[in-house]
Amino acid sequence: MHVEPGIVDAAKIGLSYATAAGAGGVATKMAIDTVRASGVSKMVTRTVLATAATFTFFQVLPHFPVGISEVHFILGSTLFLMLGAAPAAFGLALGLLLQGLMFAPTDLPMYFVNVTTLLVPLFAMAALAKRIITPGTAYVDLSYKQTLALSTAFQAGVVAWVAFWAFYGQGFGAMSSVMSFGAAYMMVILIEPLIDLACLAGAKSIRDIKASGILTSRVYNA
Repeated sequence: MHVEPGIVDAAKIGLSYATAAGAGGVATKMAIDTVRASGVSKMVTRTVLATAATFTFFQVLPHFPVGISEVHFILGSTLFLMLGAAPAAFGLALGLLLQGLMFAPTDLPMYFVNVTTLLVPLFAMAALAKRIITPGTAYVDLSYKQTLALSTAFQAGVVAWVAFWAFYGQGFGAMSSVMSFGAAYMMVILIEPLIDLACLAGAKSIRDIKASGILTSRVYNA
């Protein structure tokens, strides 16, 4: 999902500052709500875990260039289900920043483009979760259909934002590259729900272990 440098030139990139600022405001509101519900220490712990996981997803897991971007296993739905929306949001933003600073400094001019591409779909997925998961259902009891819906919403949002930035920066001449990128992400959409269910099954097996308290409370509690 890294939009390559140069896809959005300096004359147009100012829009990404505004979209990223808006996403940052939403993430901050979520973080405040999380701190009120769970405390500062759990918010910080979950954010550190999400940051480390995101860095690993981007740098270690298989990834390959397709069209005007790269295909990654972002696992945004996994981070959301296990750690909560706010830690996932800050973890995605910080993990992406660390990966850029340490391994891909040429990507840093596109940082706000890529942050927007990650966070706005995360927020949309969080809103969808409230609609398709009843208040009486703990996350460990989710079905494949529900996790597929969440993962699809997140990944479709990522593809949509990549397409937006490509068309915004390059015009509709980027259509073939966008189509190639979207088709490649179908593999991710099919695999990620299985990873979500595997992580939730693992969480279910440690329900009574003290360390499980680092996970978001909704994992176990309806």
